[in-house]
Amino acid sequence: MKNILTVLFGLIVSLTFGQIEKIEPPFWWSGMQSNQLQLMCYGNDISKYNIEIEGITITDITKTENSNYVFITIDTKDVPSGKVLINFKENEKVAFSESYEFKARRKGSVDRKGFDSSDVMYLIMPDRFANGNLDNDSHKDTVEKANRSNPGGRHGGDIQGVIDHLDYLNDLGATALWSTPLLEDNESTYSYHTYAQSDLYKIDSRYGTNEDYKRLATEVHKLDMKLIMDYVTNHWGSKHWMIQDLPTKDWIHQWPEGFRRSNYRMTTQFDTNASTVDAKGCMDGWFDTTMPDMNQSNPLLLNYITQNAIWWIEYADLDGFRVDTYSYNDKEGIAKWTKAIMDEYPKFNIVGEVWMHDQAQMAYWQKDSKIGAIDNYNSHLPSVMDFTLHDAVTVMFDEDGNSWDKGMIRAYENFTNDFLYPDIDNILLFAGNHDTNRINEIYQSDINKYKMVMTLIFTTRGIPQIYYGDEIGMLGNRDKKGDGDIRRDFPGGWPDDKRSAFISETSKDKVGGRTQDEEAFHAFTKKVLNWRKSSIAIHKGKLLQYIPFNHVYVYFRYTENERIMVVINNNSENQELDMTRFEEGLKGLKMGKDIITDTTIDVSENIAIPAKTSMIIELQ
Repeated sequence: MKNILTVLFGLIVSLTFGQIEKIEPPFWWSGMQSNQLQLMCYGNDISKYNIEIEGITITDITKTENSNYVFITIDTKDVPSGKVLINFKENEKVAFSESYEFKARRKGSVDRKGFDSSDVMYLIMPDRFANGNLDNDSHKDTVEKANRSNPGGRHGGDIQGVIDHLDYLNDLGATALWSTPLLEDNESTYSYHTYAQSDLYKIDSRYGTNEDYKRLATEVHKLDMKLIMDYVTNHWGSKHWMIQDLPTKDWIHQWPEGFRRSNYRMTTQFDTNASTVDAKGCMDGWFDTTMPDMNQSNPLLLNYITQNAIWWIEYADLDGFRVDTYSYNDKEGIAKWTKAIMDEYPKFNIVGEVWMHDQAQMAYWQKDSKIGAIDNYNSHLPSVMDFTLHDAVTVMFDEDGNSWDKGMIRAYENFTNDFLYPDIDNILLFAGNHDTNRINEIYQSDINKYKMVMTLIFTTRGIPQIYYGDEIGMLGNRDKKGDGDIRRDFPGGWPDDKRSAFISETSKDKVGGRTQDEEAFHAFTKKVLNWRKSSIAIHKGKLLQYIPFNHVYVYFRYTENERIMVVINNNSENQELDMTRFEEGLKGLKMGKDIITDTTIDVSENIAIPAKTSMIIELQ
């Protein structure tokens, strides 16, 4: 009898297939923290039907001005894994039925641990990293085709290419992988960056499949690394299928003239003196012509992107989000979105892009901020990006003259404002990313300046992030040559590349490896990152800093059982440190080892440090 019912069930579904074009989320899980799920059903004139779901309580049905949509809210408490039938009825008769599945939840899913200050995050642009599958460089499902000769075109990098080189990342010392978005972007040009997404439930076919993305997570976890998804809440792409047929007029922010660009003044979000028109111009203006601004104050839209984010965490087994343009969203809506995710996964981590140039303004956006509390706002966002430190490291190593406010004092002053942040260890640090000039372009391939920059990024408080290719000295200037120049292909990521920077210069492989210059950048990065993996003082220790004298900046990272002394000499001349000044940091310790040079150092005596050099001294 059971087999007959199963056949009949399949027959019903197959006969009615096509009545609904989409149900999203496409499936869900039993045993989730939240017992509420809102199904979006889309199909021609679908709202005319009455709806029942066998064995499940429907708590709300929302129909909009667009009859092609209906939103069904259901109670999922105690719903077992398996399939159920959604019946669409007309005149009390079932017109057609659709199958919907609840999957068994991954064991321990709720307790997944996000990235933290023990990690080093490696950022890639997948289209420019490595091409592991030549067959998907162009795809029938998407408009733009591969053209590697075009700096702003698709180059063919994909998920398989990333998987093929995970051992390289692990060997380098990275412990977390952040990829710029991989979801479908069907714009006719510049679709490679994938920030103008056209389907939130589908990996772009030129990168691979949803299963490939899940496989990436599995392979990442095998290496004890973490996978972070770049999530975009503020805008979608103009070719998104829902933008082509809006569920509601206020699904996106619309303007009388059609398109109005954001004024990008994020300060209007909290400025007590801001005019309403300027605040609206930031939050509701479009990021670009191909990126409609989403209305997070619309509860249907907010539910949609919240469930989509949770779906990807659960489906792909993710360890974190980096949220693009976080502070451009409706701030109440994005706080609800963030809280819902953190309620579902209390140990998860989310870092928001808050591209501002003042510590108080950035700290406003971190969870439990006392600054945000002034206007009763709490974003619930665990982590923000340290753009003020980025501002400092991109200029201070070229500032050699005596000055009150230039050179290494910029780093010192940045950290004097740490008291503004509720959780200073949960701050993302970086010298560059996919939107900034390459750090080695700024410092003209000076390996000593690279070492000073990265010594600071890798050893101060917070979570370091390195941009792909910086570890081999890659260059790029977006101001002169556009975004494509800072997003160059990683050498060796394509089968026809003449050499591969994924392998050392001494490799016996047929393809040539890193050049001597590239090897120097790589060797330093690898050495420090792999040492960092085991340093509890760097992961969890407090920061004790000293005012820079003569462009020499000294600070300590320390716990009860471990002390690290960091010295950065940005002076163009050799310097000698009077060690009696640092007794508070040394705590009576007399010997140490510089992990950069493997040199034993007597810290009870004055230390000589060469010009434009850094030291990381593990005190013993």
